[in-house]
Amino acid sequence: MKHFLTATALSLSLSLAGAASAETVLTVANWLPPSHPLVSEVIVPMTEQIAEATGGEVTANILPAPLGPPGAHFDFAVNGVADITFGVQGYNPGRFKTTNIVELPFLGDSAEDISVAYWRVFEDRLQAAGEYDGVKVLAVFSHGPGEIFLKSGDVTAPDVMQGQKIRVGGGIVHEVASALGAVPVEGPSSKAYELLSQGVADGILFPYESVNFFKLIPQLIDAISVPGGLYNTSFYIVMNKAKWDSLSPEVQAQIDSVTGEALARMAGQMWDSADAKGLAAMKGKIAISTATEAQMAAWGEALAPLVEAKLAEAAETGVDAQAAYDMLKAEIAREAAAE
Repeated sequence: MKHFLTATALSLSLSLAGAASAETVLTVANWLPPSHPLVSEVIVPMTEQIAEATGGEVTANILPAPLGPPGAHFDFAVNGVADITFGVQGYNPGRFKTTNIVELPFLGDSAEDISVAYWRVFEDRLQAAGEYDGVKVLAVFSHGPGEIFLKSGDVTAPDVMQGQKIRVGGGIVHEVASALGAVPVEGPSSKAYELLSQGVADGILFPYESVNFFKLIPQLIDAISVPGGLYNTSFYIVMNKAKWDSLSPEVQAQIDSVTGEALARMAGQMWDSADAKGLAAMKGKIAISTATEAQMAAWGEALAPLVEAKLAEAAETGVDAQAAYDMLKAEIAREAAAE
């Protein structure tokens, strides 16, 4: 009997050890403050949903401090420095050309609509370009529509941007500002307050959320709300390919069930909610006007060559960029109609 109990205990011990070793803990790199909604309302819930979908077999540890600058995070996933990373493709100039399609002007007023449509186009048409072959893509999505914020100027004039020093980030926004006559001032979001407060920049192109989050409201006087947005910014969430391949097909399917379009939708909903809060915070502090018909006509004409050039650039990857662009607009319209 004693030998039987010993054998049983040993068997149970080995079983428990096997269960413990079967658990996979993913390291998630993070370069934003924990309070940023992209972290608190997308990355954290994503890790919780992955743990729930896999029955606790896959959990995650979000790092409390950045491993490096934002632009390095895609390669952190490629090289296995972290298991999951997220970021802005535009922080790696020239590396991602298919993102042009979702960053173009006047696409839509909802980050959720644009993000869901973007994921569908990515799966159907853009993934074939091979830009993400070194990773497993968990989601691509867009932030809310980019608007115009200024310290001064005639907000009804088609040339209101002419000569204005405008802070811009990565991606197409630099070229959008230039096409409208502005002088782009590059700098990370974290430096936006400094650039505006010291007079280095006269204004900024940002979604409502970012103006509020980075505490820029006191530095700005006017805003122009652009129907469809003046630009969008593309984001990614990716996993190291070797780590993904180490998971069983069952676990992979479980993770797929809470990422992809579902994760893109959650990210878009987060941006829409954050934009609404940002807009509310501006009430009585920043005068917001809607772009006039004359402005929209002038800007559409000025930006048309840029749209054409960006589609041609995306086509260099081998995808049918025009078909992808048309599909994106159709899917955005489909999502908007379903609301």
